[in-house]
Amino acid sequence: MASEDLPGAQVGGLGKHVVTLANALLGLGHDVAILGRNDVGRNDVGRNNVGGNDGAIEDSAAQIGFKGRFIPAFDLRRPGWKEAQLGVFNPLKRPWFARKIARAIGGHAAGFDVVHYHGHLPMVGLHVDSAINFVQTRHDQGSECLTHLRFRADAVCSTVAPRDCSACICADAGALRKSVTAVTVNRYRSQSAEVFAARKTIFVSEFLRRQFLRAVPDADLSRSQVLHNFVAADVLVREAARAAGVDAGHILLVGRVDTGKGFDQFLAEAAPRLPPGVSIRVVGDGPQRARLQRQHAGAQVRFLGWQEYAATIRLAARSHLCVVPSVCEEACSTTVLEALALGKHCVALARGGTPELLRYQRFDGQLRLAQTMAELVDIALALAVLAPPRQHLASSTTFGADAALILPKLLEFYAEPA
Repeated sequence: MASEDLPGAQVGGLGKHVVTLANALLGLGHDVAILGRNDVGRNDVGRNNVGGNDGAIEDSAAQIGFKGRFIPAFDLRRPGWKEAQLGVFNPLKRPWFARKIARAIGGHAAGFDVVHYHGHLPMVGLHVDSAINFVQTRHDQGSECLTHLRFRADAVCSTVAPRDCSACICADAGALRKSVTAVTVNRYRSQSAEVFAARKTIFVSEFLRRQFLRAVPDADLSRSQVLHNFVAADVLVREAARAAGVDAGHILLVGRVDTGKGFDQFLAEAAPRLPPGVSIRVVGDGPQRARLQRQHAGAQVRFLGWQEYAATIRLAARSHLCVVPSVCEEACSTTVLEALALGKHCVALARGGTPELLRYQRFDGQLRLAQTMAELVDIALALAVLAPPRQHLASSTTFGADAALILPKLLEFYAEPA
């Protein structure tokens, strides 16, 4: 496994997926290592990338919950590109980082049957030796969007015109800046298409695959397939057993507290309307946390900060229901899958790849999809005053998004000709 999001003191969804996958493969008897960063600075590959390493790299495997060997192999500290100051996306920056990661992969790939890259630079595969069985998973919209999210000015970005991308780096870009950014975006997308045509690629939702084809309609994706994210049901069952009951009326929100996750809009709509006996717990940290805490914290709204994964699962197991209010287009929300596996009602906006997760419901109506934030809040508050659903704990034989059911498909893909 290779990812620039690892290690990290606060591992996000992509990093958690890598660790879950790697541990599951170890459990099947495979020899697995994770190749990651060896610097302790902020990951600057993408302006909106939330990966980071807040501590020393010693004991990195234990730090991220990985049971195997972690290989610190590449440094992605800022080399002085000054994109924000110049107001353009630099056409040389991302290929430069991609080559750096590819060199690290080449230096450590000997003896491994597969290199599986989970990151933000799809063109890494262009620079990896063709003799290496290279697979990559696309976890976000970074196949065609330089900020990975397609989200700006507090709204989903729908444009595919490369010149329009300049608005994400410079609000008042003139003709020259727009032209430079257009060159960067066109090059980025063409390199993504080139590597997808040549290398095995996994998209974590059909939504992601469609989005890339919308930006690059003539792309050859015949070597790609869609495999949703998955969870380790045995871990969820173990931690849920320690939760000891359900707190009726407790609504749980988990994630990075930033603009795209929708916590601001949800709390503004829900906090003034909370009926007696209903409360909200927010797990996570991020740039909006301090402001939202000042505005909303009280007897019925608590901010618990960032929590270790096991503690987060126990909080989810104790909650009445889980809400995923992301206003950005989530590719394949692991938070939704965890709630479904734990037998919790889950309420989310019908955006991105989330509607595809309806197939993993444990019972009818478990995943409720809303078109607007007001509708989402109405559904959540209505569910919070009802009796909690009977605890339905998942297992590898009962939950379709469990690692045990997904891994055979992945191993078949690994075995296809490189």
